[in-house]
Amino acid sequence: MRVVKNGDVHVSAPIGLPEARIRAFIDEHREWIDKARERSQVRLEQRAAFFAQLPLRTRLEKQQARERLSALVEPMVVAHAAEMGVAVPAIQYKAMISRWGICNIRKRTVCFSLYLLLLPEWCVEHVVVHELCHLLEPSHNARFYALMDRYFPRWREANRTTRRIYRMQEQ
Repeated sequence: MRVVKNGDVHVSAPIGLPEARIRAFIDEHREWIDKARERSQVRLEQRAAFFAQLPLRTRLEKQQARERLSALVEPMVVAHAAEMGVAVPAIQYKAMISRWGICNIRKRTVCFSLYLLLLPEWCVEHVVVHELCHLLEPSHNARFYALMDRYFPRWREANRTTRRIYRMQEQ
């Protein structure tokens, strides 16, 4: 049994287990469910508070954020793409909250979350290199991480720092 992000309870049970037994199991764990739902709600609120630090409600706010992020990211993309021997025909910026960046392997384009503006510059650079490495290796496999080690040796530390900054909102 698990409580997912939106507070729903998902129960896995063997085929053929009577529904009454499943319901009894749920009832026996009602206190745990309630606490897990509370924790989930708190995390959702903290996550919303983190992203609310960068107002993107109006077209002007979004445009200003795009301009600021572009000024930061594009020189990084140019420098690292040249070092890595990859070409990036287009860079996009969107208000994504589920990912810091996305690489479209087929089109060879990258898209970055405007919320990268909430991170230190070196953590943003980690995301840039991460997405560019996907142009050389689409999967998160040993070769991908070897490329990360080669082109951004501090990637593990940057990843931990990014998580810490994001999770500070959860404390």
